[in-house]
Amino acid sequence: MAGPTPPPPEEEPSSPSLRLRCAVQHYEWGRRGEASLVARLSDANADDHGPDPARPYAELWIGTHPSAPSSLLADGLLRDWLARHPAALGPAVAARWGGDLPFLFKVLSVAKALSIQAHPDKDLAEVLHALRPATYKDGNHKPEMAIAVTEFRVLCGFAGIQELKDVLRTVPEVEDLVGPEDAAKLLSVKGYHGVNEVKSCLRSAFTKLMTASKEAVSEAITKLIFRLNAESKVRTLTEKENLVLSLEKQYPEDVGVLSAFFFNYIKLSPGEALYIGANEPHAYLSGECIECMATSDNVVRAGLTPKYRDVQTLCSMLTYKQVFPEILRGVPVQPYVRRYTPPFDEFEVDCCSLPPGELVVISPVPGPSVYLVMAGEGEIQVDSMPNGEKSKQGDVFFVPAYTEVKFSASGPECMQLYRAGVNSRFFN
Repeated sequence: MAGPTPPPPEEEPSSPSLRLRCAVQHYEWGRRGEASLVARLSDANADDHGPDPARPYAELWIGTHPSAPSSLLADGLLRDWLARHPAALGPAVAARWGGDLPFLFKVLSVAKALSIQAHPDKDLAEVLHALRPATYKDGNHKPEMAIAVTEFRVLCGFAGIQELKDVLRTVPEVEDLVGPEDAAKLLSVKGYHGVNEVKSCLRSAFTKLMTASKEAVSEAITKLIFRLNAESKVRTLTEKENLVLSLEKQYPEDVGVLSAFFFNYIKLSPGEALYIGANEPHAYLSGECIECMATSDNVVRAGLTPKYRDVQTLCSMLTYKQVFPEILRGVPVQPYVRRYTPPFDEFEVDCCSLPPGELVVISPVPGPSVYLVMAGEGEIQVDSMPNGEKSKQGDVFFVPAYTEVKFSASGPECMQLYRAGVNSRFFN
C-alpha cells in the first residue's frame, strides 16, 4: 500500500523581506583590508574583528550561483528557498529561467588588473562546459554591466582602425610580434573595404600577437619598457603608454601588457556605467564598481593572469567589432532613483540616493529584486508589514515579485541603495 501523499511545495513566500548573508571572493587582484569596499560592506554584518589587513577582498556575490551562493539569515540557501517558493520569482521569470534567479549581483574592489577576458555566448558556453566543466563551470552566457562607484578604469572592445594603425606605426615592439605580413594588411585596410575584411585583418593580427612565443613576448616587453623609460625623459608619455608601464609592473613578461594597445581605454566617473555583451574582450583595471550579469561564472582568459589561459578559444570567439562602448548615466524613473538598463533580459540596476528624512516607495514589479544598502542607514518596510526593519550599510535583502518596498533614510548622511532586478523590458 502506498504511503501518504507528500504535501505540495509551499507556494507563497512566508516572509516578504528576506535578509541575505553573502559570500566574499578573495581573489589576488582585490583591494586589501579596510581599503576595500567589499571588506567594509561584508564586515558591517560580521561578528568577527574586522577585515584582515593583509587579505584581498575582491568581490561580494549576491545571488544563487553555486560558486558562492547567498543564504537567508534563518533559512538556508536562497536557491533552495526559491525552489520551495517559486511564486517569489513571479510566473514569467519562473517560466523563462527555470525557477532560479537569472542575475548575479556583485560589488568589486579592484587593486590590480583583472585578466584580458571575454564571456562566451550561450551556445559556446554549453560546448565549453561540456568539454571542460572544471574550468567553465556552467552552460550559461554572461553579459554584464559595471557601474562605477569610484573612478573605474577599464579596457573594453577593440579600438578603431585609425588608432590600431597608429599603434603599428608607433609601437615597433607590437609590430614585430604581429609580423610584417599581418601588419601590412592592417595598415592598408580601408573602411570602405567592408566590415568583414577589417575584422579578418584584425583577427589575424591580434591572434599573431596573443600566440607569440614566451621568449618573443618577453624580449618585446623588455625593449618596450626600456624605450618608454628613455622617451619619458624627453616627451610626455600617452595615457595608454603609462597604462602599459603600470600593467608591466603588475604582470611582468605577460602578453596582456602588449595587447592593451589594441583596446579602448575608458575611465568611468562615479555613476557612469558600461555594458559588455558576449564575446567582447575586456579587462577591469582599477577602482570599485557595482556589477550585474546573467547568472554565470564563465570566463575565457588570455592575458594578465596567473590562471588558466585559453588563448585559441579567446581569439576564435571574439566578434572583432570596433565600437566604443555606450556609456550609461542612469535615467530618472522617480524622485531619488536612477535606472541603468542594458540590452539584456536578465537584469537592470536601480540606484537610489535618499537624503536624510526622506522616504521612497518602490512599486511592486512582476519579478524578484535584491537590494544592497551601500551607505547610510534607515528603515525598510515591505508590503503591509506594520513596522519597518532597521537597515544599514552592508545589509542585503531579497524581495519577492509583486512586493511594494518603502525605504526611509534616518541617519545624518544620504542613504544609498542599489537594486538589481529582471530587466523591465522583459515584462513588456
